[in-house]
Amino acid sequence: MTQVEVLGVRHHGPGSARSVARALDELQPDVVVIEGPPELDALVPLAADPDLVPPVAGLVYAVDEPRRAAFYPFAVFSPEWVALRWALEHGVDVRFADLPATHHLADSDGEEAPRRPGRRVDPITALASAAGYDDPERWWEDAVEHRRTSSLTHFAHLREAMHGVRGDLEVDDDARREAFMRKVIRAEMRAGRERVAVVCGAYHAPALDPASFPPVSRDNALTSKLPRIKVAATWAPWSSERLSYASGYGAGVRSPGWYHHLFVTPDDDVVPSWFVRVARTLRGENLDASTASVVEATRLAGALAAVRGRPSVGLAELTDAARAVLTEGADLPLRFVDRTLVIGEELGRVPESTPMVPLAGDLARQQKSLRLKASATSTVVQLDLRRESQLARSVLLHRLAVLDVPWGTQVEAGRTMGTFKEAWELEWTPELAVAVIEASLYGTTVRTAAESRIAEEAREAADLGVLGRLIEECLLADLPEGLRAVVAALAERTAKQHDTRALLETVEPLARTCRYGDVRGVDVADVTHVLQTVVVRASVGLRAACSSLDDDSAAAMRTAVEAAHRGVALVDRDDLREPWSEALVTVGRDEAIHGAVAGRVNRLLLDGGLLTHDEAAARLSRRLSPGTPAPAAAAWLDGFLTGEALLLIHGDDLLSIIDEWLVGATEESFEDLLPLVRRTFSRYQPAERRLIGTHLRDLATGRHSGAERRLQPSPTTDSLDLDRAAPAIAAVARLLGMEVAS
Repeated sequence: MTQVEVLGVRHHGPGSARSVARALDELQPDVVVIEGPPELDALVPLAADPDLVPPVAGLVYAVDEPRRAAFYPFAVFSPEWVALRWALEHGVDVRFADLPATHHLADSDGEEAPRRPGRRVDPITALASAAGYDDPERWWEDAVEHRRTSSLTHFAHLREAMHGVRGDLEVDDDARREAFMRKVIRAEMRAGRERVAVVCGAYHAPALDPASFPPVSRDNALTSKLPRIKVAATWAPWSSERLSYASGYGAGVRSPGWYHHLFVTPDDDVVPSWFVRVARTLRGENLDASTASVVEATRLAGALAAVRGRPSVGLAELTDAARAVLTEGADLPLRFVDRTLVIGEELGRVPESTPMVPLAGDLARQQKSLRLKASATSTVVQLDLRRESQLARSVLLHRLAVLDVPWGTQVEAGRTMGTFKEAWELEWTPELAVAVIEASLYGTTVRTAAESRIAEEAREAADLGVLGRLIEECLLADLPEGLRAVVAALAERTAKQHDTRALLETVEPLARTCRYGDVRGVDVADVTHVLQTVVVRASVGLRAACSSLDDDSAAAMRTAVEAAHRGVALVDRDDLREPWSEALVTVGRDEAIHGAVAGRVNRLLLDGGLLTHDEAAARLSRRLSPGTPAPAAAAWLDGFLTGEALLLIHGDDLLSIIDEWLVGATEESFEDLLPLVRRTFSRYQPAERRLIGTHLRDLATGRHSGAERRLQPSPTTDSLDLDRAAPAIAAVARLLGMEVAS
């Protein structure tokens, strides 16, 4: 008769893992059944590879729709991993038993990577809470690990407790999952196995005891006629941070780093070695942590456990002792400890022999050749694009961004190296494995997949702005085939495009491509031709497009004009600058155009030397005249004053016009104007606003008036100290080539 021992565990529990190892040694089963979808059976042999380093996850995904995927994580301290490794080391067969992913993924909607169906309540946590414990692992240690009885007896008692939990807790029982588990157990019993060990979540343990099996017909009814989908399975790196989420096995542990420490450290050394690691972490953050404080914290943690009636020190006692002794009551330093030690920063590793899609293999080879190591810890990488190897890194990261594999996020790189410098914040998350598989539908290499993705987006682009963005992405990702596809689509759309604002929004990305193409060695001749066409057509239609705009449309048009102006200035070619400047001049002198656009255009003309200061002052005076409605005048002023504050600091006439306009406003108009004008001046830096205020005060008191300047006496030689000025005069004279009398 087959002996079936059901070992109910807490998923990712180090105490459970140790108990499982001892129970397997005691039972010596000839097959180990582990909770998990049967698709993981194909991955079992790879678990013996020394290059498969937890935390890792079994990843099962739909072949035709990789976004439908599920992870099944394993840590070093996971009971399932311990059982798997024990079976491989002893030459024992392994079977996974649970709802097959082929059915589970067929039911998912595909909007995001689904998680393994799980329980809302961790039964061992419930038992620990009932016993007064805030740490389920410490409860397991005290209630199970420290009892001098057989490990199999431990699990028998736990099944009894779980039977009570299943009856009392309001938990949605997934009967179908347990029916599939029983189906695998029955198959092993029929195969003549003498001893079967079943490792599963403690909640399921009572339902998997053969003595309580329901009729086969009932399980068959639950497991038949389910939808199916074609799936594939592989190993994927996992991270300690992701172990803290409620994913896979329906269980998440808040402190995976602490549990790893519990599992790999001898009992007598758990507390002191933990505080040694805490001290090392604090020192790494330039915080003091002496050896004496480590000893004192160890003593305090033991005392706290005794006062609280705990049989052993738990994470709560360790945290309180560290706060009191090592951080002097401060919580902020403990955040470093929590991130680095309590949660952990480990990222697993899978061997090269792991089955993966060709795209993932190509990515792994490029990561290795470019020395870009995947890490769960966020790191910032600075790239100098003048160096070939670092340019290749940039290209890879941009191609992955095109494929929606956001391994890297571009961040501020500073201004010390101009356009030749990039900075990326890199952080590898397990979900990126699914993103890579999904991207593999576009091609077998990163480059071909990115080019296919760009070409598809170009065909489906709804407007020219999207095509302009795609042009820039092709430049950054070095995708010549993709660039040709986008330019062709852009040329076709441009010929049919009558929306001037859409044309304006395309100018800047096209100009950046033309300006910086040489940096990356990209041929931009076709892009230059399209840019010329876009600028000319946008210039011709600008005057009409700026007419009859409401406030929202005017704000959008102003933004588009600013972007186009930056693009034209960036390329700085006569065949682009001349039609654009002509269009701006036409718009600038048209007083029927919305103030937000007209004011901004006049400022651009002034800054570009196409409008004199006196002409600008005259236009400002007209737009701020009493006959102009206050909101319209404020909009023109807002557009005109956007930019540097020096225009007002050194322009008495402009500042005086604005001052007189505000002073002459009626009380009712002033209340409407105040928030608008305040918003305009709030864009300046505090120091600039102080200078404007001081200058305005001086104007008001007449210090800089022409009359006062005429009354001020001119300096005479009597008021000058020629002896003190002599060295400076001599130096200037030498610079001018004049002879200086000795």
